[in-house]
Amino acid sequence: MALLSLAGTFIGSLLGIFGSARMTNFRLEQLEKKVEKHNQVVERMAVAENAIKSAHHRLDDVNSELEHIKGGT
Repeated sequence: MALLSLAGTFIGSLLGIFGSARMTNFRLEQLEKKVEKHNQVVERMAVAENAIKSAHHRLDDVNSELEHIKGGT
């Protein structure tokens, strides 16, 4: 009887460990997906910031040219 109890406890513990490991792996996969989405947003924001910076420089150049033209007349 003691051996059956020991075997039942052992099997129950193993099933609990494997179940917990599966759940942990599932949660890690979900977290990795969220991190990947976040990283994509960060990369797109960096590109957008560079585009905005470039647009501001072009606007500054156009304003300088307009001031130069106004001052020349």
